[in-house]
Amino acid sequence: MNTLNIMNRSFLLILACASGVILTPSCSKSSKTVSETTGWSYNDPKWGGYEKVDNKGQETGPNLVLVEGGTFTMGLSQEDVMYEWNAVPRRVTVTSFYMDETEVSNREYRFYTEWLGRTFGGTYPEVLVDALPDTLVWLDELSYNEPMAEQYFRYPSYDDYPVVGVSHVQATEFCKWRTDRVNETRLIRQGVLNPNLEQKDQDNFNTGAYLVGQYEGNVRKNVKDLSTGESRPVRIEDGILLPGYRLPTEAEWEYAAYALKGNLIPGDENISSGRTYSWSGNTVRYQKRDKYQGAILANFKKGSGDYMGIAGKLNDNAAGPGPVRAYLPNDFGLYNMSGNVNEWVMDVYRPMTSSALRDEENHDLNPFRGSKFTKMVKDEDGRPVEKDSMGRLRYEFYTKEELANRTNVRTNDATNFRDGDEFSEVTYDTDVHTLISNKSRVYKGGSWADRAYWLSPGTRRFMDEDQTSRAIGFRCAMNRLGGATGNNTPDGNTFQVKSKRPVRR
Repeated sequence: MNTLNIMNRSFLLILACASGVILTPSCSKSSKTVSETTGWSYNDPKWGGYEKVDNKGQETGPNLVLVEGGTFTMGLSQEDVMYEWNAVPRRVTVTSFYMDETEVSNREYRFYTEWLGRTFGGTYPEVLVDALPDTLVWLDELSYNEPMAEQYFRYPSYDDYPVVGVSHVQATEFCKWRTDRVNETRLIRQGVLNPNLEQKDQDNFNTGAYLVGQYEGNVRKNVKDLSTGESRPVRIEDGILLPGYRLPTEAEWEYAAYALKGNLIPGDENISSGRTYSWSGNTVRYQKRDKYQGAILANFKKGSGDYMGIAGKLNDNAAGPGPVRAYLPNDFGLYNMSGNVNEWVMDVYRPMTSSALRDEENHDLNPFRGSKFTKMVKDEDGRPVEKDSMGRLRYEFYTKEELANRTNVRTNDATNFRDGDEFSEVTYDTDVHTLISNKSRVYKGGSWADRAYWLSPGTRRFMDEDQTSRAIGFRCAMNRLGGATGNNTPDGNTFQVKSKRPVRR
């Protein structure tokens, strides 16, 4: 039989399998998944080894809670007593995402700094120095806080307390590091890699570098490549590696704090525009008639000089920060979204953001200020250039020429997009016209040192991204990939309707 006849028969067999006209062992769907558009067999070396993973959905990373997305009214849910008009209510939608159950603790941040010291300390000691919290945030000219400055971050009694004195820049770096450690752990538990305690300098596990072949590690057993019959490293398509940890956006943080779910009790206050705090009721005290009735629900400053009440009847039981799992979690299972410490979010601060975008239909899904559009740096052959001294891939901004013909974005840095400059000759130049700059970052939630007003999730303040405070910590977030509900069902409504056969008249 000549080659042309063989090709014709193979083509007819493919068409027959795709159309369902015949079903022979060579195109059976019982053991092989078949392409819906071509009839070509997946996961079969005889058909090229094109792979289709039987994915059960994104797994939940360590300490994360799935926050099912939805619509809510973002902004103040109480009177704007500060008259700042920087959180005008507007209706937005946030897609599903993951949020840390707790604020990042001293113990977990110490793990981070100790890892940096072991990996980079010999060659790049400045990497560890730059990551250490600023413990001097505890000092006060007219207060005796030196013990907190000396002991809070390291003494084991404070292990489970939130880390403070961490800047926005440092928190962002922690998120990047955490991404790599979690994905490295997943590869170890999958039997792909062995633990490697000898990682030094550039030769440390980085998710991006691993995916492009610039990190191999201590391989135990790679996965089988069905197209070649050999083995290969894990790819994104395998569904093993998780997306990156990051700081939550302001919209995500606020949505998660309010925790407005569809099964709320009837009559919950401000149900149409948001709760006052991150729990039901417009009071800071526990309202149910049981042994906890009247207990303070968050860690905050009740009044002038009152941080925790009187001895024998302490109200919130914490003069400074409290443990990250103290007090009741909200309806999403998140602790201390109101009180304990303020928390950094990703957004660059602008007072005009909410009002300028209030009527913009294109910016009411996952709103965020601070987008910077970058790409991986590649050589002339299209391959990623050598990773940097910390083992990370290199990125650069898209050029204006590359974005010129796009209809969705026209700039590689949207920090200043519609921030009010177009209505005035005044620009956001720090120490010239305003204290606000492109380094100004939002923090939210209220703290042990704040009055109850700041515990409302809609309130917002800002500080430069390289500054620190004894009242600001952070927690991480992660994108949710795939179905919104987390029960391994895809997006969209599905219906199973039994059709009746038409009656012939």
